[in-house]
Amino acid sequence: MTRRRLGIWTAALLFAAVSAVVGCRLVDTDGVTPVPQLLAFLPWLLAPVAAGLALALLTRWWPGTIWAAVVLGLLAWFLAPYGKGTEPDGRVLASLEVLTSNVEFGQATDALVAAVREETPDLVFVEECEYGCSATLRRSLSARYPYRRSVEGSGSTGSVILSRFPLEPATGIQGSTMGMPGAVADVRGHSVRLQLAHPMPPLPGQLDVWRRELGDIRDFAASAGAVPATPTVLAGDFNASQDHAAFRAILDTGLRDAARLAGSGRTPTWPARTAPAIGAQIDHVLVSADFSVSDARFLDLADTDHRALLVKVTLHDFPAVQTR
Repeated sequence: MTRRRLGIWTAALLFAAVSAVVGCRLVDTDGVTPVPQLLAFLPWLLAPVAAGLALALLTRWWPGTIWAAVVLGLLAWFLAPYGKGTEPDGRVLASLEVLTSNVEFGQATDALVAAVREETPDLVFVEECEYGCSATLRRSLSARYPYRRSVEGSGSTGSVILSRFPLEPATGIQGSTMGMPGAVADVRGHSVRLQLAHPMPPLPGQLDVWRRELGDIRDFAASAGAVPATPTVLAGDFNASQDHAAFRAILDTGLRDAARLAGSGRTPTWPARTAPAIGAQIDHVLVSADFSVSDARFLDLADTDHRALLVKVTLHDFPAVQTR
């Protein structure tokens, strides 16, 4: 095989692999393994396409350069933030800060406690908070956060919502493995529905579970937006990014991604050891149209593979919106 032919074949294989992933994104499906796993890293697929384009130019394979241009154009199109970019402009009712953190089987509990003490958010959503983590949060933070809702469990099962505001119980989302508690907070006299999200990851052989649980979260989001709508905060580790059709379906209910509204819709949260250079944003705070967002920050905590997300949101009186 000549060098030119080897270069053409290598470029074609790179283009074909990326085209399969981009094609699924184009037709709004998550496909089958390994497509969902690769969709999480869609922006980074620019690298193999660029390498294939270089080979196509070196070998003067002109059909390959056209192929590369089409794929690059689609990737550039999909890099744009997804979801509505509008925010309310009605009378301000309350401002609050929301933090979500996956503490990886409770390993990052101490780091989370330190971050919460420093940042003093009003609401804290904690995923993979096993028995020891839950007990530590109760012991260390109950004075500052006297209200909580939790699903107790070992490993990745446990989840906790901590609040400065009084909480009323609400039916959570029933996951196959991981807990997703819910509550209604009394935020300075205004009811706000809180829901923690932590579906199963898209592991090979378990994609149906991942899709079903994201579908359950989508159904919750749709019901929260039904008339009469309740101001809603849906936060956690979604194990999905904006490049997954199942996550976009949640945004299509009308919820807005707080990081996207703050201009950080592509900042990676996982895996923490390579973020922010390389990674995917799978940890989200989604808010209903009643909220505006002024800031989003990503916190690096020790002993977890997720970055925590802290957002500043404001609850408004009217859902009348203006383009951001």
